[in-house]
Amino acid sequence: MRSFVLVVALVTAALIAVTGAASPATNAAAPPQSSDSGQGSVGVRLVDIPVDMADDPRARHYIVDNLRPGTTVHRRIEVLNTTDSTLRVEVYPAAAIITHGSFVGAAGRKRNELSSWTRLRRRTLHVPAHDTLRDTVTIAAPGERYAVVWAQVRGDRGGGIALVSRTGIRMYLSVGGHNPPALNFTARTMTAQRGRDGRAIVRAQIINTGGRALDLSGTLKLASVSGSLSAGPYQVQLGTSLAPHQSEPVMIPVTDEVADGPWRATLELRSGLLVKKFHAKIRFPHTQGMAPAAAVDAEASGGNALTGLVAGILLLGTALLIVTNRVRRRHERTADAGSGTTTG
Repeated sequence: MRSFVLVVALVTAALIAVTGAASPATNAAAPPQSSDSGQGSVGVRLVDIPVDMADDPRARHYIVDNLRPGTTVHRRIEVLNTTDSTLRVEVYPAAAIITHGSFVGAAGRKRNELSSWTRLRRRTLHVPAHDTLRDTVTIAAPGERYAVVWAQVRGDRGGGIALVSRTGIRMYLSVGGHNPPALNFTARTMTAQRGRDGRAIVRAQIINTGGRALDLSGTLKLASVSGSLSAGPYQVQLGTSLAPHQSEPVMIPVTDEVADGPWRATLELRSGLLVKKFHAKIRFPHTQGMAPAAAVDAEASGGNALTGLVAGILLLGTALLIVTNRVRRRHERTADAGSGTTTG
């Protein structure tokens, strides 16, 4: 049985012609502007967070689950209308892929296996102005694919041109029973470069070595190899998603003016509860261009911080128990020796 992961994330609406280029899944939505809709937007968010995922920061935006074969899950979503008019919002699942570091929803209502396993309790919502309505997503899945649940508004731009605005929720599905596929990744190289404006950028090539999709965030710090200078932290550009076995660059703009180096670069990356650090010695080119790729050293993975803490507590408890037993036995031997008597 193959292993899969279910994740649902907020995505931005893409304003596209009905002829329909694929729209990327990102973070907020603006409906087509028309004379009767006024200013405002349409958004969608998840309502339910599994109790056992409460400590996972991804669970605030995604549905993360590992399902046993034949399991059906229900997740509520909420559609928000901040315009001055009641909007007719179509809610439906459609296909999606992860490609070149991005989660991309397919054009129109193109279907795949995962979207065919997904149902909405209500396909059309009439959302009052400045109000919300809820719907329920039901998924019964025997395998892994990617899809999006879209909330879509149609409008007329005039001149016979119809526009579609849609905002959605990503889906990554895992079916595997009690042992979910492991989450893991590594950095292959770090590369220092400068743009036309002379700004420094660090490019880290990341590969997903685990069995679940990644949504990466993190920071970069720089420390001079000789001297006490330091710079950062600098935020990783958000939006890099990787399916298992995919490899894409993560970009970190250095927002300060920094010397060429050499620098000791420390990159900390996170996906959900998994946090890993990577180090490399880099030097920025003096002018526009890209330096040779630098080899990366990875720190021992901290993984789930809670797991590490629990393991540390258990080790400490075991050590204390051993020491206590040894002290008790020594005291018992001393007491036995002291209570002995001699008879003449």
